[in-house]
Amino acid sequence: MPKIRSSADLRNNYNEISTFCHNYAEPVFITKNGKGDLAVMSIETYEALTSRFELYVKLQEGLDDVAAGRTRPWKDVKAELLNHWGRE
Repeated sequence: MPKIRSSADLRNNYNEISTFCHNYAEPVFITKNGKGDLAVMSIETYEALTSRFELYVKLQEGLDDVAAGRTRPWKDVKAELLNHWGRE
């Protein structure tokens, strides 16, 4: 269940909200005048989230390459790598 707090709570209980974000690695949703306004999370959670998005982008690029036929047989790649590193 998402944690929802008001902007006044953020102002008045910053340390409590910060501790929650660090302990549970999830965002706290901040409301302003009763409506959603912000999502607050620890830097560690933010970095993990953005890293995951970057991974998804790379995976999608790979899937797009496969769908478009931009691939090479493994035996060719393996031979090229072995040749490059001097192990035939």
